[in-house]
Amino acid sequence: MSFRDDTEEGRNDLRRPFLHTGSWYRMGSRQSSMLESSQVIRDSSISVLACVLIVALGPIQFGFTCGYSSPTQAAITKDLGLTVSEYSVFGSLSNVGAMVGAIASGQIAEYIGRKGSLMIAAIPNIIGWLSISFAKDTSFLYMGRLLEGFGVGIISYTVPVYIAEIAPQHMRGALGSVNQLSVTIGIMLAYLLGLFVPWRILAVLGVLPCTLLIPGLFFIPESPRWLAKMGLTDDFETSLQVLRGFDTDITVEVNEIKRSVASSSKRSAIRFVDLKRRRYYFPLMVGIGLLVLQQLGGINGVLFYSSTIFESAGVTSSNVATFGVGVVQVVATAVATWLVDKSGRRLLLMISSIGMTISLVIVAVAFYLKEFLSPDSNMYNILSMVSVVGVVAMVISCSLGMGPIPWLIMSEILPVNIKGLAGSIATLANWFVSWLVTMTANMLLAWSSGGTFTLYALVCGFTVVFVSLWVPETKGKTLEEIQALFR
Repeated sequence: MSFRDDTEEGRNDLRRPFLHTGSWYRMGSRQSSMLESSQVIRDSSISVLACVLIVALGPIQFGFTCGYSSPTQAAITKDLGLTVSEYSVFGSLSNVGAMVGAIASGQIAEYIGRKGSLMIAAIPNIIGWLSISFAKDTSFLYMGRLLEGFGVGIISYTVPVYIAEIAPQHMRGALGSVNQLSVTIGIMLAYLLGLFVPWRILAVLGVLPCTLLIPGLFFIPESPRWLAKMGLTDDFETSLQVLRGFDTDITVEVNEIKRSVASSSKRSAIRFVDLKRRRYYFPLMVGIGLLVLQQLGGINGVLFYSSTIFESAGVTSSNVATFGVGVVQVVATAVATWLVDKSGRRLLLMISSIGMTISLVIVAVAFYLKEFLSPDSNMYNILSMVSVVGVVAMVISCSLGMGPIPWLIMSEILPVNIKGLAGSIATLANWFVSWLVTMTANMLLAWSSGGTFTLYALVCGFTVVFVSLWVPETKGKTLEEIQALFR
């Protein structure tokens, strides 16, 4: 073997995915081994649904991180002697870590694959939860929250992209919505377990999703579109065949993906001047716009500090009410998962943002009126219940559209050759605004609950306009057909 052959072999090894697709179901390249390997594939191939359920452990971790700060606020502030502002910093630090993770997420996912990036994301999550569990002061508490956030930032980009790239077009909406459904399940679990276990034990339980995710990644294929982009043709076709089933003819889909990759590879380096072209700036604007408006609508502020909101509304069992909100959110997101491939993305986004606007206006009015009433009056109690119902309605409305669909659309519309960079920018924007909302929510609620919900309602009203003017419908289209919309 010559030196050139050695060099080429070394380059090919470097382009192999960090976690290989798995030799146990690989198709044999030689005719003599086809009969043996075909039976292995038929017996061992994993369905797309199984792959989605495994990577969904990442969003469950994401949701658990979001939900952790609500049921633990009173106990942590008491045990460690934190002020409201110090606990607000703790609650928002996951967003700071997520911003760092978001910056790195696109490039990590591009260079070592979707599975490899999820493996990297799992490790700081585990370390972060253990750091919080053993915290004696704010230093370990803050460090753990930052590490959690870093992992969640990578997860929040990688999981929806992986699901979009492996799902058949007729199932992509429903499977893509499983990402947000898993986030809501994680939030609900944090609320539920927070009712029964101390905050330190709850932090230990937080390591479970990622602990299960790590071995699960070895049993699922890498994204076929990423493998195709990296030039790993054999692995790409093997991965796609396993995902679609051995008896399925994948010729048409293989050719579509190859054409898309070949088209995007004609200019692999994207300059800022290229972003003036509609095929790049328009999907990036839509992706960033939806993810930013999702957070400015205040959903994370409501979820992070729901116990405080219910206390200010006069609810005595605020943690139980918070758990009830978590259950409602899971059910509503499950409904959205079922509807998204039937009714389409745009319609659900419109219904969701209109519903959020009306709900937030009701909550704001209720809080404003309560300022003029005695806490012992019947009207005060009625308005307290109205505000709780409004918050629940807001969560339901968000879960039907603005919760799951922005991440789904972001993973669908970004062109292949800028997906890493553009996805990082969109995810960073989402987490930066999320940090602003969670950092200020507690203080805004202390200033004026009515004023806070009024601000959120104005944003949701603008979202209605944004969706009606600029968000395209992607239902029933392949990723390659979606890219063609912007050319």
